[in-house]
Amino acid sequence: MPTAAAIRWFKSQFHRDIEAAIQGTPFTLDFLTAVACQETGHIWSVLRDKVTTAEVLELCVGDTLDSNKGRKAFPKTKADLVAKPRGQEMFAIARKALVDVAPFIKDFKGAASNPNKFCHGFGLFQYDLQFFLEEPDYFLQKRYAEFSSTLGKALEELKAKQKKIGLGGRPTLSDEELSAVAIAYNTGRFIPSKGLKQGFFNGTKFYGEAIFDFIRLSKTVGVDDVIVAPLPTPPPGTAPLPPPSPVTATGAFFKVDVTFTPLRLREGPSESFKVKASLPDGHLVRAVTGKKQNGFLEVETSLNGALLRGFSSAKFLKPVEGPAEILVEQPSPTPPATGITAVNLLTKTGGGAKRTQPANALSLKETGQPSRTGETADERRASIAAILDFLAVDRPAHVRYQPHDGFTFCNIYTHDYCHLAGCYLPRVWWSAKAIKELAQGRTVEPRLGGTVDEQRANDLFRWLRDFGMEFGWRQTGTLTRLQTEVNQGAIGLIVARRVIDGKSGHIVAVVPEIGENRARRNADGEVIAPLQSQAGVTNFRFGTSKADWWLDEKFAEFAFWLHA
Repeated sequence: MPTAAAIRWFKSQFHRDIEAAIQGTPFTLDFLTAVACQETGHIWSVLRDKVTTAEVLELCVGDTLDSNKGRKAFPKTKADLVAKPRGQEMFAIARKALVDVAPFIKDFKGAASNPNKFCHGFGLFQYDLQFFLEEPDYFLQKRYAEFSSTLGKALEELKAKQKKIGLGGRPTLSDEELSAVAIAYNTGRFIPSKGLKQGFFNGTKFYGEAIFDFIRLSKTVGVDDVIVAPLPTPPPGTAPLPPPSPVTATGAFFKVDVTFTPLRLREGPSESFKVKASLPDGHLVRAVTGKKQNGFLEVETSLNGALLRGFSSAKFLKPVEGPAEILVEQPSPTPPATGITAVNLLTKTGGGAKRTQPANALSLKETGQPSRTGETADERRASIAAILDFLAVDRPAHVRYQPHDGFTFCNIYTHDYCHLAGCYLPRVWWSAKAIKELAQGRTVEPRLGGTVDEQRANDLFRWLRDFGMEFGWRQTGTLTRLQTEVNQGAIGLIVARRVIDGKSGHIVAVVPEIGENRARRNADGEVIAPLQSQAGVTNFRFGTSKADWWLDEKFAEFAFWLHA
C-alpha cells in the first residue's frame, strides 16, 4: 500500500489539478489523496517509478469479473457484457487492461491467466463498468486514463454522496466527516453508529478506517516548498496528533469563581445534564451566545489543550473587565532533560519488576518486552496490540496486576502500558522536598519513601494536571476525539479522582479498536464508551466497561488525556 514516499509522488504529479477542481467544495488535497490511495494506491505506488505517468493512469484498473458471485450490478459475466451494443469492443479493452497490469501487480496474475476474466473498475479513482450502458464513450475512448476526467467523475460522485448523507452545503468538513463521505462513495450509504468500520472489508480493516488512516498519513507529507504538510512527520512509534483546537466563541469573557469545588461544565443547561469537565477557580471562559438558560450560560474554553464547550451555572462566572485571552496550551514535544525530570525505580543492579511478581514500586523490565513502533497507523496499532498481549492483564499468572485483599492495581498497569509505549506516566514521583531541590538545579537520588513516593490513581490525576503537558500529555474534550486519536496509535487515558482522597481513584488505558474489539457509539456516531484496557476489581485486555464510570458520585473529577 502507499507509503509517505508514494504519496509525495502523487501530490507532486497531481496537486495542481486537484486544488483547481476542489475550489468551492469542502474536499481537500489530503482527502482526494486518501481516496486515490484506497482505490488504486496498490497499483500506482508500484508503477510510479517503472512507467510514465500517462501509463500509470491507463493501468489504474481493478477488480476482475467473469462470475456472478456476489455482484448485483451489470455486468456480472463476460456474456452479459458482450451481449450489449459494442460490448465485445469493451470486453477487449477491459481484458487488455487486465493483461497489461498483471506483470506489475502479482495479485492480477491469476485472473489474467483466465481468458474470460476482465476488469470492471477504471481510472485512478475507479469508475465502475456498470455505467457502460449509460456512458459507453467514457470507457471506449479511455477517458479514465486522463487525470482530469477520472477526478471529475470522482468529484461528481463525492458531491452527490455528501448531500445524500446530510452533509450537503457545508463549506468545510472534518476528517471524520470526509471519511463518512468516502464510505458512502464506496457503499452508497453511511451509518453513523458504525463509525469508520464500514465499507469494503479487506480482512483486516474497513474502507472507512483505511481512508482515515490515509488522510492522516497524507497530512504529514509535503512536497519541497510547493506543499507544506499540515502535520509534522512524527518520529517512529508516535502518532501524528493534530494541534489543540483554538476557542472559536466570540462572546464576553468570564472567570470561574468557586470556593469549594471546581465548576462543572455540563452538556445542557441544567444539573440533570451529564458533566463534560471540571473547571478550576480563576479559569477563563468565553460566552457562546451570552443568553442565560435556566441560570446556565453556554461557554467555551481551552483546558490543558482540550477544547471544551458546554453549560455552567452563571452564578459562578464573574465578568472579566478589560482585555482577556484564553491561551491554548501546547504539550512539550520532548520531556525535560534537566530540573524536574522523569524518575523510575530499578534495583541497585539495574533490574526491574516482572509481570509474575507481586506489585511493587519498580518499573517493568523484562527480556523481550515490546515497545510501540511503526511509521503507519497499522504498524502502531499492531505494536500496541503486542504490548497488550505481552502485559496480558487478564492472565492469572501475571500476579502484578491481580486484585487481592481489597487492593487493585490500575495505577501499575497503566504505568506499565505507558512505559512500554514510550510515554512517561510515573510509577513513583518526586517528593515536594525533592522537587524543590531539583528546581534549584541540584541532583537528587531517587529513594523510595524519601525523595520519591508511589503514585496511586488519585496522585496520577494530579500529576497529569500539574506536570503532564511538560511530558507530552494533553487533555481532550470528547470521547470521540480520544478514541479517534488512539485508533491512530496515540496513547489515551481516562483518570478519575475520588471524593475521599484516601480511597482509590481509577485510571484506564483507552486502546485502539483492533479486530472485533470496538468502542460503543450512539446513533449519531459519537463514542459513548471507548475501548478500554484495565486492571481493577475486574481485569480485562479489551472492554467498554460501565458507561460513564468516571461520572459515578464517588469521583470528584475526571479527565481524558492523550499522548502522541
